[in-house]
Amino acid sequence: MTLKKYQSYIYSTFFKSFIKISLIFFCIVIIINIFEEIRFTEKYNREIYYTIYLSVLNAPSLMFEIFPFIFLITSKFFYLKLSEKNELEIFNSNGISNFKLIFHLSLISALFGIFLLLFYYSFSSDLKSKYLDLKNRFSNSNEYLAVVNEHGLWIKEELDQSLYIIHAEKFDKNKLKSITITETDKYFNNISTISAKLANINSKNWQLNDVSILEDDGRKYSHKSYVYNSTFDGKIISNLFSNLNSLNIYKLHKLSNSYLKIGYSNTDIKIHLNKLYSMPVFFILMTILGFLVINKLKKFKSRFFTITFGIFVSVLVYYLNYFSSLLGNNGILPIYLSVWVPLLLLFLICNIGILKVNEN
Repeated sequence: MTLKKYQSYIYSTFFKSFIKISLIFFCIVIIINIFEEIRFTEKYNREIYYTIYLSVLNAPSLMFEIFPFIFLITSKFFYLKLSEKNELEIFNSNGISNFKLIFHLSLISALFGIFLLLFYYSFSSDLKSKYLDLKNRFSNSNEYLAVVNEHGLWIKEELDQSLYIIHAEKFDKNKLKSITITETDKYFNNISTISAKLANINSKNWQLNDVSILEDDGRKYSHKSYVYNSTFDGKIISNLFSNLNSLNIYKLHKLSNSYLKIGYSNTDIKIHLNKLYSMPVFFILMTILGFLVINKLKKFKSRFFTITFGIFVSVLVYYLNYFSSLLGNNGILPIYLSVWVPLLLLFLICNIGILKVNEN
């Protein structure tokens, strides 16, 4: 079925506005990022072109975070463009109500949202992963590596010309359970193996309990307690896996299962996944909200005022989401409620607004 001319016009106008505003925000993000990366490259004495390269790698991920507000602003500019050309009156006089306009805007926002979730997010997460890997190599000379998989927690670190491979079956905040520390030289020749039932990693001086040490020559020692001096503590290890934007949806699910197997909380991952799944809905609601806000403020002739008020609404919505996520992370609200309740409130507000728009 071919699209009606007015539908094609609505979709093309919204699409053009969306692309223009996205490009403007992308340039702003790049510029802000460059100032951040300049400090980093100066600190580690790296070439200046890395500032631009790092900024470009990081920008798509940051853009994904602000897409809801880009949809809101796009909707407002779409309305202003139609209003300035008196096209809204032409639409209404030909039986195309504001409700129909909102429906078509919601439809194209939903399609954009699905595309951004399935394709754009995977692309941006890959770039984010490269960005973090590159900064890790610059700042730490790649002296350590940490990974969580179905076999537990694995850490590699270099200390005093020796290489330490650490494996723990369970990781719970500041404790490692069933831990093995293998020490080798730089040529990977085994020096010793330390085994312990429990390690308290509240500080970088790990307190190991029920320790068994096997030397390379076969000698074996047992200790009730033993101190292992590391470059890691519980907080550092947790932060290594905190940047979930560098993982696509498949990797997030895989990491969540790995967390469960080692006894580590996957609450952050569940909240992040629910936020991702809710994004298309969020985009639709922000598009509707933008249309409703500008429709209510049409009596004000100042475009600056209407845009400023729209930004204020965006900030309000952002902090509502942020506060709700904090409640979910702290266990005060169930995970699903912490993500979906703000959207439910936004949905109710939009519904009330649509009814009033339809009455006009």
